[in-house]
Amino acid sequence: MSPTWRSDAPPPAAPRLGVGDWARVVLRGLAVAGVTFGGLVLLLLLRLLERPLCGLARPVTPWITVAVCRAALALMGLAVVRHGTPLRGRGAMVANHASWLDIYVLNAAAPLYFVSKAEVARWPGIGWLARATGTVFIARDSRDAARQKLVFEARLRAGHRLLFFPEGTSTDGLRVLPFKPTLFAAFFEHGLPEVLQVQPVTVRYHAPAGEDARFYAWWGEMDFGPHLLRVLAARRQGRVEVTCHPPLAVAGFAGRKPLAAACEAAVRSAP
Repeated sequence: MSPTWRSDAPPPAAPRLGVGDWARVVLRGLAVAGVTFGGLVLLLLLRLLERPLCGLARPVTPWITVAVCRAALALMGLAVVRHGTPLRGRGAMVANHASWLDIYVLNAAAPLYFVSKAEVARWPGIGWLARATGTVFIARDSRDAARQKLVFEARLRAGHRLLFFPEGTSTDGLRVLPFKPTLFAAFFEHGLPEVLQVQPVTVRYHAPAGEDARFYAWWGEMDFGPHLLRVLAARRQGRVEVTCHPPLAVAGFAGRKPLAAACEAAVRSAP
């Protein structure tokens, strides 16, 4: 995994919030939290039935995550514009990474399972949500790459549609970092290339009118709390565009590096 990306330019300064701003924070925050954790309770209850009946497969509960994320984005007021069709068959999706909002935006597109850095599992609240929704956790340690590839492969063989960020870190949303090919190796294990596809996805945030272009981006050492408050307090929200590019058949590539390069090129190609 890549080290944390840092910009030469400082991030946007946190604004001073007035009474109206705090009112929006409270109203939106309570609504989003209610939908998110209410959906989590429903998911966990249904999982009690789904697990013994379906094992590793999850035919029902991922759709709860999709519905919750769509509702949360609507409650925030963040418009989502989608281009293309999300992957329907077996395989994975890969995307550029700019914000914690990516979790909601990409989960709202289709049922999928995130691949995340291991430390997220220990984050208060977010870690609990991530574990409950079937996130695959990996460590930023090349010495653990072999074990992580096995975990990755097992989930793919179970038919899970995985999504990961090959950049390995989030940015200011104004660039795409080189894709790391490490996790792409799992797609080339015995029997998988013939049945798997990988779909590149581009996520582009458009700031509210008059705001810094990096308004929705969350990177480097930025604190989560102030960034969350700024998003919830916005009088008018911007929008996010999600472009699902044509899936790439794994069998059409000689190895992980050419596949990673093709995915990177596709993500960069979105206007």
